[in-house]
Amino acid sequence: MPSASHNWTLDSIPDQSGRLAVVTGANSGIGQVTAEALARRGAHVVLACRSPQRGQAALDRLLAQAPGAHAEARPLDLASLASIRAFADGWDHDRLDLLVNNAGVAMVPFARTADGFESQFGINHLGTFALTGLMLSHLLASPDPRVVTVSSEGQRFARYDPDNLNAERRYRAMFAYLQSKRANLYFATELQRRADAAGLKLRSVAVAPGLTRTNVLTGGANGNRGRLYGALIRLLVRAAFRPTPEGAKTSLYAATVPDLPGGAYVVPDGPLQLRGEPVLRNQERAIHDTATARRLWKLSEKLTGVPFRLSDDATYTAHPAQEA
Repeated sequence: MPSASHNWTLDSIPDQSGRLAVVTGANSGIGQVTAEALARRGAHVVLACRSPQRGQAALDRLLAQAPGAHAEARPLDLASLASIRAFADGWDHDRLDLLVNNAGVAMVPFARTADGFESQFGINHLGTFALTGLMLSHLLASPDPRVVTVSSEGQRFARYDPDNLNAERRYRAMFAYLQSKRANLYFATELQRRADAAGLKLRSVAVAPGLTRTNVLTGGANGNRGRLYGALIRLLVRAAFRPTPEGAKTSLYAATVPDLPGGAYVVPDGPLQLRGEPVLRNQERAIHDTATARRLWKLSEKLTGVPFRLSDDATYTAHPAQEA
Protein backbone atom coordinates (compact mmCIF):
# COMPACT_ATOMS: atom_id res chain seq x y z
CA MET A 1 0.00 0.00 0.00
CA PRO A 2 1.41 3.40 -0.92
CA SER A 3 2.17 5.81 1.88
CA ALA A 4 2.38 9.57 2.01
CA SER A 5 5.47 11.10 0.50
CA HIS A 6 6.65 14.60 1.23
CA ASN A 7 8.41 14.42 -2.11
CA TRP A 8 5.20 13.76 -4.08
CA THR A 9 4.36 16.67 -6.38
CA LEU A 10 2.29 17.16 -9.50
CA ASP A 11 5.48 16.27 -11.39
CA SER A 12 5.28 12.83 -9.74
CA ILE A 13 2.18 11.96 -11.77
CA PRO A 14 3.04 9.02 -14.02
CA ASP A 15 2.40 9.07 -17.76
CA GLN A 16 -1.36 9.13 -18.41
CA SER A 17 -1.21 8.56 -22.17
CA GLY A 18 -4.13 6.52 -23.46
CA ARG A 19 -6.25 7.22 -20.38
CA LEU A 20 -9.70 8.78 -20.81
CA ALA A 21 -10.89 10.95 -17.90
CA VAL A 22 -13.88 13.07 -16.92
CA VAL A 23 -13.41 15.84 -14.35
CA THR A 24 -16.56 17.55 -13.13
CA GLY A 25 -16.38 21.23 -12.23
CA ALA A 26 -13.20 21.53 -14.28
CA ASN A 27 -13.59 25.21 -15.13
CA SER A 28 -12.14 26.52 -11.86
CA GLY A 29 -10.41 25.66 -8.61
CA ILE A 30 -9.29 22.13 -7.84
CA GLY A 31 -11.15 20.74 -10.82
CA GLN A 32 -9.32 22.99 -13.25
CA VAL A 33 -5.92 22.07 -11.78
CA THR A 34 -6.85 18.38 -11.83
CA ALA A 35 -7.93 18.47 -15.47
CA GLU A 36 -4.87 20.42 -16.57
CA ALA A 37 -2.44 18.16 -14.73
CA LEU A 38 -3.99 15.01 -16.21
CA ALA A 39 -3.94 16.50 -19.70
CA ARG A 40 -0.32 17.60 -19.36
CA ARG A 41 0.63 14.01 -18.54
CA GLY A 42 -1.09 12.69 -21.66
CA ALA A 43 -4.67 11.84 -20.66
CA HIS A 44 -7.63 12.74 -22.85
CA VAL A 45 -9.66 14.86 -20.46
CA VAL A 46 -13.33 15.82 -20.68
CA LEU A 47 -14.06 19.02 -18.78
CA ALA A 48 -17.63 18.57 -17.52
CA CYS A 49 -18.92 22.01 -16.55
CA ARG A 50 -22.28 23.53 -15.66
CA SER A 51 -21.74 26.59 -17.82
CA PRO A 52 -20.85 25.87 -21.45
CA GLN A 53 -19.22 29.30 -21.69
CA ARG A 54 -17.01 28.79 -18.63
CA GLY A 55 -16.23 25.26 -19.75
CA GLN A 56 -15.07 26.49 -23.15
CA ALA A 57 -13.01 29.24 -21.52
CA ALA A 58 -11.33 26.65 -19.27
CA LEU A 59 -10.63 24.45 -22.29
CA ASP A 60 -9.11 27.39 -24.15
CA ARG A 61 -6.85 28.14 -21.16
CA LEU A 62 -5.78 24.52 -20.92
CA LEU A 63 -4.94 24.23 -24.60
CA ALA A 64 -3.05 27.55 -24.49
CA GLN A 65 -0.94 26.36 -21.56
CA ALA A 66 -0.50 22.81 -22.86
CA PRO A 67 -0.45 22.91 -26.67
CA GLY A 68 -1.14 19.50 -28.14
CA ALA A 69 -3.09 18.31 -25.09
CA HIS A 70 -6.13 16.14 -25.71
CA ALA A 71 -9.14 17.73 -24.06
CA GLU A 72 -12.74 18.73 -24.69
CA ALA A 73 -15.52 20.50 -22.81
CA ARG A 74 -19.04 19.16 -22.35
CA PRO A 75 -22.00 20.64 -20.45
CA LEU A 76 -23.04 18.97 -17.20
CA ASP A 77 -25.23 20.42 -14.46
CA LEU A 78 -25.32 18.22 -11.37
CA ALA A 79 -28.36 20.16 -10.16
CA SER A 80 -30.42 18.59 -12.96
CA LEU A 81 -31.02 14.87 -13.44
CA ALA A 82 -32.02 15.64 -17.03
CA SER A 83 -28.62 17.25 -17.66
CA ILE A 84 -26.83 14.31 -16.07
CA ARG A 85 -28.75 11.86 -18.23
CA ALA A 86 -28.04 13.92 -21.34
CA PHE A 87 -24.32 13.88 -20.54
CA ALA A 88 -24.34 10.10 -20.10
CA ASP A 89 -26.54 9.48 -23.15
CA GLY A 90 -24.21 11.63 -25.26
CA TRP A 91 -21.08 9.73 -24.30
CA ASP A 92 -19.48 8.68 -27.58
CA HIS A 93 -16.16 7.25 -26.42
CA ASP A 94 -15.69 3.50 -26.14
CA ARG A 95 -15.02 3.57 -22.40
CA LEU A 96 -14.19 5.77 -19.41
CA ASP A 97 -11.03 5.07 -17.40
CA LEU A 98 -11.30 7.76 -14.73
CA LEU A 99 -14.19 9.75 -13.30
CA VAL A 100 -13.23 12.55 -10.91
CA ASN A 101 -16.34 13.67 -9.02
CA ASN A 102 -15.06 17.11 -8.11
CA ALA A 103 -17.94 19.56 -8.70
CA GLY A 104 -19.92 20.83 -5.74
CA VAL A 105 -21.28 23.80 -3.85
CA ALA A 106 -20.49 24.94 -0.32
CA MET A 107 -22.57 26.63 2.37
CA VAL A 108 -24.97 28.27 -0.06
CA PRO A 109 -28.30 29.90 0.87
CA PHE A 110 -31.26 27.54 0.85
CA ALA A 111 -32.38 26.51 -2.61
CA ARG A 112 -33.82 23.52 -4.42
CA THR A 113 -32.41 21.83 -7.51
CA ALA A 114 -34.41 21.37 -10.69
CA ASP A 115 -35.66 18.09 -9.25
CA GLY A 116 -36.64 19.51 -5.86
CA PHE A 117 -33.65 18.41 -3.79
CA GLU A 118 -31.94 20.70 -1.28
CA SER A 119 -29.11 22.08 -3.38
CA GLN A 120 -26.07 20.93 -1.38
CA PHE A 121 -27.38 17.38 -0.89
CA GLY A 122 -28.74 17.37 -4.44
CA ILE A 123 -25.58 18.56 -6.17
CA ASN A 124 -22.79 17.29 -3.95
CA HIS A 125 -24.20 13.83 -3.33
CA LEU A 126 -27.23 12.95 -5.48
CA GLY A 127 -25.80 14.51 -8.64
CA THR A 128 -22.51 12.70 -8.09
CA PHE A 129 -24.34 9.45 -7.32
CA ALA A 130 -26.49 9.68 -10.45
CA LEU A 131 -23.60 10.60 -12.74
CA THR A 132 -21.46 7.71 -11.52
CA GLY A 133 -24.34 5.26 -11.90
CA LEU A 134 -25.17 6.43 -15.41
CA MET A 135 -21.50 6.31 -16.47
CA LEU A 136 -20.90 2.94 -14.84
CA SER A 137 -21.22 0.86 -18.01
CA HIS A 138 -18.56 3.01 -19.66
CA LEU A 139 -16.31 2.68 -16.61
CA LEU A 140 -16.70 -1.09 -16.62
CA ALA A 141 -15.62 -1.13 -20.28
CA SER A 142 -12.20 0.09 -19.09
CA PRO A 143 -9.50 -2.42 -18.14
CA ASP A 144 -8.66 -0.35 -15.04
CA PRO A 145 -11.58 1.92 -14.05
CA ARG A 146 -11.27 4.36 -11.20
CA VAL A 147 -13.70 6.77 -9.52
CA VAL A 148 -12.39 9.60 -7.34
CA THR A 149 -14.95 11.46 -5.22
CA VAL A 150 -14.04 14.71 -3.49
CA SER A 151 -15.34 14.81 0.07
CA SER A 152 -14.04 17.27 2.68
CA GLU A 153 -11.98 17.29 5.83
CA GLY A 154 -15.04 18.94 7.37
CA GLN A 155 -17.10 15.77 7.07
CA ARG A 156 -15.48 14.62 10.30
CA PHE A 157 -17.57 17.23 12.11
CA ALA A 158 -20.87 16.51 10.38
CA ARG A 159 -23.95 15.86 12.49
CA TYR A 160 -25.34 13.30 10.07
CA ASP A 161 -29.14 13.18 10.33
CA PRO A 162 -30.65 10.60 7.94
CA ASP A 163 -34.10 12.10 8.53
CA ASN A 164 -33.03 15.58 7.41
CA LEU A 165 -30.79 14.89 4.43
CA ASN A 166 -32.99 16.86 2.06
CA ALA A 167 -33.76 19.76 4.43
CA GLU A 168 -37.09 18.24 5.39
CA ARG A 169 -36.84 20.30 8.54
CA ARG A 170 -34.67 23.26 9.51
CA TYR A 171 -31.99 24.32 7.03
CA ARG A 172 -28.55 25.37 8.19
CA ALA A 173 -26.03 25.94 5.40
CA MET A 174 -22.97 24.65 7.24
CA PHE A 175 -24.82 21.61 8.60
CA ALA A 176 -26.16 20.73 5.15
CA TYR A 177 -22.75 21.14 3.53
CA LEU A 178 -20.88 18.94 5.99
CA GLN A 179 -23.63 16.34 5.80
CA SER A 180 -23.40 16.25 2.00
CA LYS A 181 -19.63 15.76 2.24
CA ARG A 182 -20.14 12.90 4.70
CA ALA A 183 -22.51 11.42 2.13
CA ASN A 184 -19.71 11.61 -0.46
CA LEU A 185 -17.52 9.46 1.77
CA TYR A 186 -20.31 6.97 2.45
CA PHE A 187 -20.91 6.74 -1.30
CA ALA A 188 -17.28 6.22 -2.28
CA THR A 189 -16.67 3.45 0.25
CA GLU A 190 -19.98 1.70 -0.42
CA LEU A 191 -19.30 1.75 -4.16
CA GLN A 192 -16.05 -0.08 -3.48
CA ARG A 193 -17.77 -2.68 -1.30
CA ARG A 194 -20.33 -3.35 -4.02
CA ALA A 195 -17.70 -3.52 -6.74
CA ASP A 196 -15.71 -5.99 -4.66
CA ALA A 197 -18.82 -8.10 -4.02
CA ALA A 198 -19.47 -8.22 -7.78
CA GLY A 199 -15.86 -9.20 -8.49
CA LEU A 200 -15.12 -6.05 -10.49
CA LYS A 201 -11.79 -4.27 -10.99
CA LEU A 202 -13.36 -0.87 -10.31
CA ARG A 203 -11.52 1.22 -7.73
CA SER A 204 -13.43 3.88 -5.81
CA VAL A 205 -11.40 6.38 -3.81
CA ALA A 206 -12.48 9.37 -1.71
CA VAL A 207 -10.35 12.43 -1.01
CA ALA A 208 -10.29 15.53 1.17
CA PRO A 209 -8.42 18.50 -0.31
CA GLY A 210 -7.76 20.52 2.86
CA LEU A 211 -8.26 24.28 3.08
CA THR A 212 -7.80 25.44 -0.49
CA ARG A 213 -8.15 28.70 -2.39
CA THR A 214 -11.11 28.23 -4.72
CA ASN A 215 -14.20 30.24 -5.57
CA VAL A 216 -16.59 27.74 -3.98
CA LEU A 217 -17.40 30.19 -1.15
CA THR A 218 -17.82 33.21 -3.42
CA GLY A 219 -19.07 31.87 -6.75
CA GLY A 220 -22.45 30.51 -7.84
CA ALA A 221 -25.23 31.05 -5.33
CA ASN A 222 -22.75 32.60 -2.90
CA GLY A 223 -22.14 35.39 -5.39
CA ASN A 224 -25.40 37.01 -4.31
CA ARG A 225 -24.44 37.46 -0.65
CA GLY A 226 -23.24 41.02 -1.11
CA ARG A 227 -19.98 42.94 -1.32
CA LEU A 228 -19.09 42.74 2.37
CA TYR A 229 -19.45 38.96 2.45
CA GLY A 230 -17.36 38.63 -0.71
CA ALA A 231 -14.61 40.92 0.57
CA LEU A 232 -14.37 39.15 3.94
CA ILE A 233 -14.33 35.68 2.41
CA ARG A 234 -11.68 36.63 -0.13
CA LEU A 235 -9.52 38.05 2.67
CA LEU A 236 -9.97 34.87 4.73
CA VAL A 237 -9.15 32.64 1.78
CA ARG A 238 -5.96 34.55 0.96
CA ALA A 239 -4.81 34.53 4.57
CA ALA A 240 -5.67 31.00 5.72
CA PHE A 241 -6.14 28.79 2.68
CA ARG A 242 -3.37 27.20 0.64
CA PRO A 243 -2.84 27.58 -3.12
CA THR A 244 -5.18 25.61 -5.38
CA PRO A 245 -2.50 23.24 -6.78
CA GLU A 246 -1.76 22.11 -3.23
CA GLY A 247 -5.43 21.34 -2.68
CA ALA A 248 -5.57 19.35 -5.91
CA LYS A 249 -2.80 17.03 -4.75
CA THR A 250 -5.08 14.54 -3.01
CA SER A 251 -7.36 14.30 -6.07
CA LEU A 252 -4.43 13.75 -8.41
CA TYR A 253 -2.74 11.31 -6.04
CA ALA A 254 -5.96 9.31 -5.82
CA ALA A 255 -6.43 9.46 -9.57
CA THR A 256 -2.95 8.44 -10.68
CA VAL A 257 -0.95 6.44 -8.10
CA PRO A 258 -0.84 3.01 -9.76
CA ASP A 259 -1.08 0.71 -6.74
CA LEU A 260 -3.56 2.73 -4.70
CA PRO A 261 -6.10 0.34 -3.15
CA GLY A 262 -9.80 0.69 -3.82
CA GLY A 263 -11.74 2.04 -0.87
CA ALA A 264 -8.90 4.34 0.16
CA TYR A 265 -9.48 7.78 1.67
CA VAL A 266 -6.72 10.23 0.76
CA VAL A 267 -6.30 13.31 2.96
CA PRO A 268 -3.61 15.89 3.79
CA ASP A 269 -1.33 14.60 6.53
CA GLY A 270 -1.26 17.84 8.57
CA PRO A 271 -3.27 18.78 11.70
CA LEU A 272 -7.03 18.34 11.22
CA GLN A 273 -6.32 17.37 7.58
CA LEU A 274 -6.25 21.08 6.72
CA ARG A 275 -2.94 21.03 4.86
CA GLY A 276 -0.05 18.74 4.12
CA GLU A 277 0.87 15.92 1.76
CA PRO A 278 -1.43 13.08 0.60
CA VAL A 279 -1.75 10.20 3.01
CA LEU A 280 -4.17 7.29 3.33
CA ARG A 281 -6.47 7.43 6.33
CA ASN A 282 -8.61 4.44 7.27
CA GLN A 283 -9.79 5.41 10.75
CA GLU A 284 -12.71 7.63 9.73
CA ARG A 285 -15.93 6.46 11.34
CA ALA A 286 -17.88 6.85 8.11
CA ILE A 287 -15.61 4.41 6.27
CA HIS A 288 -16.68 1.58 8.58
CA ASP A 289 -20.35 2.57 9.04
CA THR A 290 -21.67 0.13 6.47
CA ALA A 291 -25.26 0.19 7.73
CA THR A 292 -25.64 3.94 7.22
CA ALA A 293 -23.91 3.75 3.84
CA ARG A 294 -26.33 1.07 2.65
CA ARG A 295 -29.35 3.06 3.78
CA LEU A 296 -28.06 6.14 2.01
CA TRP A 297 -27.42 4.10 -1.13
CA LYS A 298 -30.98 2.78 -1.22
CA LEU A 299 -32.39 6.25 -0.65
CA SER A 300 -30.19 7.69 -3.37
CA GLU A 301 -31.32 5.10 -5.89
CA LYS A 302 -34.94 5.88 -5.01
CA LEU A 303 -34.56 9.66 -5.24
CA THR A 304 -32.51 9.72 -8.45
CA GLY A 305 -34.10 6.74 -10.19
CA VAL A 306 -30.58 5.50 -11.02
CA PRO A 307 -29.84 1.88 -10.09
CA PHE A 308 -26.20 0.83 -10.21
CA ARG A 309 -25.72 -2.04 -12.63
CA LEU A 310 -22.50 -3.68 -11.57
CA SER A 311 -22.82 -6.47 -14.12
CA ASP A 312 -24.49 -6.79 -17.49
CA ASP A 313 -27.70 -8.30 -16.25
CA ALA A 314 -28.20 -7.52 -12.56
CA THR A 315 -27.91 -4.91 -9.89
CA TYR A 316 -25.91 -5.64 -6.78
CA THR A 317 -27.87 -7.02 -3.86
CA ALA A 318 -26.22 -7.30 -0.48
CA HIS A 319 -26.00 -10.78 0.97
CA PRO A 320 -28.60 -11.17 3.76
CA ALA A 321 -25.82 -11.55 6.30
CA GLN A 322 -24.58 -8.10 5.35
CA GLU A 323 -27.86 -6.31 5.94
CA ALA A 324 -28.20 -4.25 9.09
